[in-house]
Amino acid sequence: MRAVITVIGKDMVGILAKVSNECADAHVNITEVTQSILQDLFAMIMMVDITHSSIPFDELVDRMTKLGEAQNLKIHVMHEDIFNSMHRI
Repeated sequence: MRAVITVIGKDMVGILAKVSNECADAHVNITEVTQSILQDLFAMIMMVDITHSSIPFDELVDRMTKLGEAQNLKIHVMHEDIFNSMHRI
């Protein structure tokens, strides 16, 4: 099972590290990542494997939301099934 994590916010040092650490703590494997900085706006998309996660998906969502709030970022986690359903033509 996979999920998509998006991160948007003002660029600052350590965003990738903080999100990656949260994934590692939950045994969520990052399989792909892309990031861009547009002027002072940071944008990142991660594809993660949640197959061996040590926590339920809802808890991962909550942890990422709280991390985002603490860092003044918008972090959204979407299960791959939902993502695919939304983008199916």
